[in-house]
Amino acid sequence: MPRLRDRVGPGLRILFVGINPGIRSAAIGHHFAGYSNRFWKLLFASGLVPEAIGTEDDHRLPEWGLGITNLIARSTSGIDELRPAEYAAGARVLRHKVRRWSPTVVVLVGVTLYRSLFGHARARERREDLSGPPHRVSQAKVTIGLQPERLEGARVFVLPNPSGRNANFSYAEMLAAFRALARLRASLGAQGRDRIHRRRAPGRQQRRDQRD
Repeated sequence: MPRLRDRVGPGLRILFVGINPGIRSAAIGHHFAGYSNRFWKLLFASGLVPEAIGTEDDHRLPEWGLGITNLIARSTSGIDELRPAEYAAGARVLRHKVRRWSPTVVVLVGVTLYRSLFGHARARERREDLSGPPHRVSQAKVTIGLQPERLEGARVFVLPNPSGRNANFSYAEMLAAFRALARLRASLGAQGRDRIHRRRAPGRQQRRDQRD
């Protein structure tokens, strides 16, 4: 089965990261293609994209400064089929991608993915057992939203897994998390415009002084 292509482009601001492709995603060549997956519906409902799109439109994400990849390229019917070594190798590849693409925010789709990347650090803080699989280390509660850690300089944001099989979050809770991400994007955009304005302001003032 061919590998699922990353969807990224110039001006990447938000990079969504899944754990690995499901069987249907790999079969049709598009991300979050599960019949019960609500990722695309939530993307539009939260205002992260201006029009309703579906899995077959994943190539359009770069139009809005969005991108998508996976921690592990191999497709499976569930994460229990993944090996610890695949998590470790995937983390190294992801860090390389983040350095190369330089997104402002890395969005980890699912608490399990966050634990796989940062669980060992949190477990060390709590002096927990580190011998388990990466995605099972440190089962301490993870708060959805912006995290204190950075990934190769990018901010880290955690979303609930939007799969219809995720019984830990209601649709309303998922939508609230996606809307929080939309607000973060808007605030970061405003900060960027403010920095540009401040850099240009002295030049305008200098020209006025020269005219006076």
